[in-house]
Amino acid sequence: MENVGCQTNIITIRITLSLCLSPTYTINVHTMFMLQAAAVQMWYKPGLRKGACLLVCIWSERGIERQMHCSAVLSKMALTQVSSNKCAGGYQKVYEHESVELQCKMKFAVYLPPKAETDKCPVFYWLSGLTCTEQNFITKAGAQQAAADNGIIIVAPDTSPRGCGIEGEDESWDFGTGAGFYVDATEEPWKNNYRMYSYVTEELPKLINSNFAADPDRMSISGHSMGGHGALVCTLRNPGRYKTVSAFAPICNPIGCPWGQKAFAGYLGADKSTWEAYDATVLAASYDGPKLDILIDQGGDDQFLSSSQLLPDHLIAACSAKKIPVVFRRQPGYDHSYFFIYSFMSDHIKHHAKYLNA
Repeated sequence: MENVGCQTNIITIRITLSLCLSPTYTINVHTMFMLQAAAVQMWYKPGLRKGACLLVCIWSERGIERQMHCSAVLSKMALTQVSSNKCAGGYQKVYEHESVELQCKMKFAVYLPPKAETDKCPVFYWLSGLTCTEQNFITKAGAQQAAADNGIIIVAPDTSPRGCGIEGEDESWDFGTGAGFYVDATEEPWKNNYRMYSYVTEELPKLINSNFAADPDRMSISGHSMGGHGALVCTLRNPGRYKTVSAFAPICNPIGCPWGQKAFAGYLGADKSTWEAYDATVLAASYDGPKLDILIDQGGDDQFLSSSQLLPDHLIAACSAKKIPVVFRRQPGYDHSYFFIYSFMSDHIKHHAKYLNA
């Protein structure tokens, strides 16, 4: 641990410190202790991601040592409001922040139902598909009224880091920008920025829980296509964290389809055994957690279903073998678009509300 030289004596019970980790990261630490003439020292461990093990140690003159990990402080780093619109009695907002995991500015959308003005609410996380931003879901899915009726906060992040200056990140629509695939990349030049799995499962929930009226013990997740893949993977890899999961036309077995093979080879490398950690079909086959109730809607006229990009039969077979309940609804005539999502979105919100508000 390296001493960064922040030491002071304080003749008050309120201790306020600031630590600059970089020109864009200033952390204010506020805490309350019944101390006199406290001496405070702050350290961080060099070489780790910003704030990964920031630690505050406080000693009183009576020799009492208090120590706290400041992940909660880190998660309350500044959010910049980009937009705010009254919607269904609540507010549809978009925020921007400096992401620790992705090392770039990121936007996310958050719908705050009327209930969030007075009470803590459960959170429904939505992961969008290839080429999308945080805007697609909030402008096309029509989820706000159902969320307002059920007192649910909706959070919809972007689908990848942006503007990282990585060579080739904007060359194709199904890899790089807009196509993070909700993995933590291990290959150069992607591994320092393309960490969407950790962003969605760790950094973003901490931001939401510390800045909004969110109940951290009640969250669920859903998504579309690449985002449906992400929602299933996040749930299966973290048993018990999400109250339920649903998906629209998810990429169910990315190891076995062209989209997944391209993304995984680029982000995770040639060793296909490492791909299994991000394949819902593989994860379902070894799942050993609390009971799940998975809802999947699939358009019957989806061009990506017929071109073997989605492979839902593989996931259904794996879930059946493990006795994981899946309600799979093939919807005749619907394609892969947001017209399809809009048509059944209220059903999914009701499915989530059943478990979030239990």
